[in-house]
Amino acid sequence: MRYLSLPILLLAGACAGSPAAVPQADVAAKQFPPPSAGAGALYVYRSGLMGFARPVDVALSGGPSAQLDYNTFIRVDAPPGSVEVQCTVGGETGRSIVALQPGETRFVDVAMTPGFPNPGCEVAEAAPDAGRAAVTARRLVQPQ
Repeated sequence: MRYLSLPILLLAGACAGSPAAVPQADVAAKQFPPPSAGAGALYVYRSGLMGFARPVDVALSGGPSAQLDYNTFIRVDAPPGSVEVQCTVGGETGRSIVALQPGETRFVDVAMTPGFPNPGCEVAEAAPDAGRAAVTARRLVQPQ
């Protein structure tokens, strides 16, 4: 049994993303409440199994950042306008611009991609139905 538990502990220690939000915040975010007055809501989630033990760094222009582990997401209320969402893995960067309107909720999918010698990442806006389904299946982490 000792031989099995050591690899599991090492794998769990490799997942060192942003801290998990309290359960109440996770439940509240999955209710998809409207954004604060004059702002838009942006949900950024990590999809795919590739590199599940390695976090993806995510940063929003002029806003917070987070390390998204496998099956995690953040929600950010941001002022309207163009918001650049950037991901970084091992020095490789992906980015996309999301046009956010007041009162609007948008969803962004961040995925790790294969690469040599290091993996990369890509950022893509998701359709509302796909974004809601993805967020509902993940857990909220605290942006920094």
